[in-house]
Amino acid sequence: EATVDIDIKSKPSQPHWYERYVQPCVAEVLGSALFIFIGCLSVVENVEGTGRLQPALAHGLALGLTIAILGDI
Repeated sequence: EATVDIDIKSKPSQPHWYERYVQPCVAEVLGSALFIFIGCLSVVENVEGTGRLQPALAHGLALGLTIAILGDI
């Protein structure tokens, strides 16, 4: 019978300083900028029929996109 040797590489016990400090800050800045930028762009037009739905949908979609892209950080 043949046995298979599998080399399992363990992760370091603590994450690198970049993953611990820099990545969350960059993700926060990018997520906030995207959220604010898309939210402000959704109300730039001065149209009477826009109402409250367009900004609400734009903010909701921007938040969903931000979570989908940066959620694992």
